[in-house]
Amino acid sequence: MKQCAVRQGDQAVAVAVTRLLRSTLAITIAAWLAILAGQAVHATVLPEERADILYHEFSGGGVTISGPSILVRKNATTNTSVFYNYYIDHVSSASLDVLTGGSPYVENRTEQSAGVDYLHGKTKLGMSYTNSVENDYKAGTLNLKVSQDFFGDLSTLTLGYTNGKDSVSRRGLSYDLSKIDRQNYRVGLSQILSKNLVMGFNWETITDDATSLNGSTVTLNNPYRSYSYFDTATGNRGFAPEKYPNTRTSNALAITGSYYLSYRAALHGEIKYYQDSWGVTASMYKIGYTYPMGNWIFDFRSRWYSQDKANFYSDMFDFQDQYAFMARDRELATFDDVTVGMSASFEFAKNGWGWINKGSVNLSWDHIEFNYKDYRNTLAGGTAGTEPLYNYGANIYQFFVSIWY
Repeated sequence: MKQCAVRQGDQAVAVAVTRLLRSTLAITIAAWLAILAGQAVHATVLPEERADILYHEFSGGGVTISGPSILVRKNATTNTSVFYNYYIDHVSSASLDVLTGGSPYVENRTEQSAGVDYLHGKTKLGMSYTNSVENDYKAGTLNLKVSQDFFGDLSTLTLGYTNGKDSVSRRGLSYDLSKIDRQNYRVGLSQILSKNLVMGFNWETITDDATSLNGSTVTLNNPYRSYSYFDTATGNRGFAPEKYPNTRTSNALAITGSYYLSYRAALHGEIKYYQDSWGVTASMYKIGYTYPMGNWIFDFRSRWYSQDKANFYSDMFDFQDQYAFMARDRELATFDDVTVGMSASFEFAKNGWGWINKGSVNLSWDHIEFNYKDYRNTLAGGTAGTEPLYNYGANIYQFFVSIWY
């Protein structure tokens, strides 16, 4: 039954895929616009009026996540821009985690966002609200940001704050198991160092604070997940509900750079370091190359990620209730992944077409290889604790059409 399914990491995968799609799309569009402009233009302006229709699909590890996204942005006044985004994740899961503790399942996650940007001189203020709903998880997120250009528009300072309120339940229950308050603080500096080089420095800290409700033990953990321990009575793995701390604080520092080449191509890269109060540390490196050819723009990229496990994670504990906190979430394990990807964009109506100023058709593909160092494939057979280490590959596809008007 789905109620018994150990849906470890599937929700996290869906959210991570959403963030990756948005991050990839934002970086690619920014690089393309800079290339098409022919120089590193940096003055504060409102986002362009546009509409995007996107279809995405993630497939790997027994999980398929797909769905459409529609974004519309329009200027309300000469210094005010508003937007609305509708996003769906259709999740179909027969992952290792689910098959270990239950049966495959299918569900939807619907996300809606609306926001406004206001420009006053060289200062831009932004506010948005996002509402995400699925049958056992609801999230509401308020996002605030302000950016200011100075030093002759060569520097841009950005400050951001996000507050999220999540409600965690379980399928079939009419009440919540926990409430989560999430806060995110961000500061970034973008600097034009030369005619061709732009660098960015970004720091963020996130705090998660959970409150258990109705006598449950659910805090920041998924209510379907279990940790594994050695059952001396059977000589096999035993399983029991995970036990997490009710708080988590994480920090991340990122350095980005874009170098514009003489033939209108560009190199772009990013280095990011992460650590949190659970003992997880991680590093990430990205590099990409963007090249225009006539009405086409091609983007090639690669990403490397490495993570050390949380201090209360283990693939299999020695016995039940060994520690106060115990987890077997593969997102908290030691692992690394490598991503390679490419995008192609074809521009049309560059001189206008009716009410359309210009448009583009875009296709993107990314392939990710995940390799776990201390998370084992319990379905592969063998003595408990000695099963083969788990690894899998995944593909992410995006197809979207953008219209500027």
